[in-house]
Amino acid sequence: MGKRAAVVTFAAAAILMVTMGVRQSLGLFVSPLNTATGLGITTISFAFAVSQLMWGVAQPFAGGIADRHGPGKVLGAGLVLLAIGLALTPFMGSGLGLVVTLGILTALGAGAGSFSVLIGAASRHLGASSRGKSSGVINAGASFGQFVFAPVTQALIQGVGWVGAMWSLAGLTLLSLPLIRTVAAPVAVDAHAPAAAATPAEPWRAVREAMRDRSYLLLHAGFFTCGFHIAFLVTHLPVEVGLCGLPASVASVSLALIGLSNIAGSLLAGAGTARFRSKHILALMYGSRAVLIGCYILAPKTTITFYVFAVGLGITWLATVPPTATIVGKLFGVRYLATLFGLTLLSHQVGGFFGAWLGGIALARTGNYSWMWYADMALAAMAAIVNLPIREAPQEAAAQAA
Repeated sequence: MGKRAAVVTFAAAAILMVTMGVRQSLGLFVSPLNTATGLGITTISFAFAVSQLMWGVAQPFAGGIADRHGPGKVLGAGLVLLAIGLALTPFMGSGLGLVVTLGILTALGAGAGSFSVLIGAASRHLGASSRGKSSGVINAGASFGQFVFAPVTQALIQGVGWVGAMWSLAGLTLLSLPLIRTVAAPVAVDAHAPAAAATPAEPWRAVREAMRDRSYLLLHAGFFTCGFHIAFLVTHLPVEVGLCGLPASVASVSLALIGLSNIAGSLLAGAGTARFRSKHILALMYGSRAVLIGCYILAPKTTITFYVFAVGLGITWLATVPPTATIVGKLFGVRYLATLFGLTLLSHQVGGFFGAWLGGIALARTGNYSWMWYADMALAAMAAIVNLPIREAPQEAAAQAA
């Protein structure tokens, strides 16, 4: 990885640290929002579920615009929109209002400043053998953001109230705007586009071709499960901690531990794509989640249990992104990577919609999340299986083709 590519990679990681750090910490506002508005856990969960879905919807569209016109304006609009959504949320006293601010504005903003655009921008500066490592570094930025923002957000909620905390996060989001200039630096020649394949005239033709590929669809199926798993936990883990009679600080520390351990997981996953088949890495990650959830179900619900569970989850939390993006790049090249990987992220967030929403329904109807844990474990096992038939050339062959 050259010096210029490294600078772009770390700038992209810094932006993702902010957008994902803010987004992954919003679950800490569920209980304060419920207390302040009296809207009920189901209504608030639905707003968070819409957020999961809209974050995914933003990915292919933001990626398509970035592929055609460059990432600069897309990232700028996303950061501003995220800040506006956060700043307006305290003024919303209805379910519809929360859907508009938390469910749509913040989600679209965070989505425009997320994986598809940032990984796509960095990939233009990289050779095939370096893309997985770069994706791992960018992904680690998201994990570091969760590690930093979860305890900071909890401290802000306790210190200045949930309203002040929302406004503080909006301000922090705007501080990352100067990084866009580095990420959006132009590439004179896209030297890393695969020479063996014809370049589609537009991103959406690439989408039509990709949707006919069985391996691409299987990748979507596994990523759907990943979204279900992450959205359920990031939205409802703070409530689960409360149901177990533990203080709110356990939830914020658990979220921070997930982010911290995922830094190592993301870097390992990114580096691993240069040595192993990405589909095998994904199968191992999803299978380990099924085992870990089973252990959590059987374990006593103590502070140590949550911390150990968080570290175990964190190893694979968002570490699925580098191997998934690597497979997309191997299958179709990087010319429209932001668009095609963005569409894969949409599948992830459709799963996220159901994970966040059904978690609220389960809690309202049964008083706990037992059935959600069983469903999560079953889906993780399924995801491990569906990744194995994916068609994937070894990394050496893909690098030679590029």
